[in-house]
Amino acid sequence: MKRKKKIFVAVTNDVSTDYRVHKVCSYLIEKGFLVIVYGRVLPNTISVKRPYSIILKKHFFNHNFLFYAEYNIRLFFFILFKKYSYILSNDLDTLPACFFASKIKNIDLVYDSHELFSEGPELQGRKFVQNFWRKAESFFLPKISKSFTVSKSIADFYDKKYQNKMAVIRNVPLKNVPFQFKEVRFPTKNRTILYQGVLNPGRGIKPMIKALNFIGNLDLVIIGYGKVENELKEFVIKEKMSERVHFLGRIDRDLLVNYTKKATLGMVLEEPLGLSFTYSLPNKLFDFIHAEIPIIAGNLPEITSIINQYKVGVTIENYSPEKIAEKINEVLENKILTKEIKEHQKIAKDVLCWEKEANKLDTYFK
Repeated sequence: MKRKKKIFVAVTNDVSTDYRVHKVCSYLIEKGFLVIVYGRVLPNTISVKRPYSIILKKHFFNHNFLFYAEYNIRLFFFILFKKYSYILSNDLDTLPACFFASKIKNIDLVYDSHELFSEGPELQGRKFVQNFWRKAESFFLPKISKSFTVSKSIADFYDKKYQNKMAVIRNVPLKNVPFQFKEVRFPTKNRTILYQGVLNPGRGIKPMIKALNFIGNLDLVIIGYGKVENELKEFVIKEKMSERVHFLGRIDRDLLVNYTKKATLGMVLEEPLGLSFTYSLPNKLFDFIHAEIPIIAGNLPEITSIINQYKVGVTIENYSPEKIAEKINEVLENKILTKEIKEHQKIAKDVLCWEKEANKLDTYFK
């Protein structure tokens, strides 16, 4: 009997809400590979059942340089004493250990760039840290022959800089998603606009909170966690919006679709804070398309391209609360527009689905 090839997958999260990694790993399992995912324990880690093995390590350090150093040293020695056919490195912060281990062990290395890492909003204004990651990219990326990313703009940026011909595999959902059905309710009887995802800077949440002042009968529901969660909660109190902004915290990905479908509108208001956001193509954009809820989106190139091509929502002119409110009211008050958007989404989700996108992985894992 032929032994299955093993694929080692490295992430710096706990996998539970990393939908992209989950989809990639599940596809590879279906293709007959054995998949082992290596991540870390987070303070609010959710226990999940997956068709692949998950190894989570608890770290002494969880922030800044000490975390990245500890993570990569431990990861390097872990790979060094194991046998794998492939290493799949997810994002730049896992790449040093994966790269050097792949060279020493002569293992095929595949790199998945979930974002334009060195140009992220968290690095803006932090010259030393940003230069470190830029130098890391310039050292590693030209040396990797098998790599892909989430949007054409990011692939073009890297190819212009490093001539590395990075492919594009978009982070689209499964059309036939095996979710756990659950009857859910939002803590409001008003119409809702939903934000779902990581609570980091530049997600357009503060302008959206202020925009509620100009919209009647609409509350903001926030699902997720992250660096600015407490800051956002304090901002809500300051803006006297506690009755209209509802934090639901972290929700298991397998249950999330129940909440997404419940919303009136979906917001994808990423701000152009660095090229990583400017070129981003967030998975929540596609989640909202599959849930068939109209999208209010920021005017960024990749997002606007999807909105315009498939007519699945509207884009704002700028991030002023008044302009955001204007577009939201336009959709809420125009039932014909809302109906048309939902009809276009029914068509779009047949095209923008993982069942079609995942086939591109066959080029890298044989």
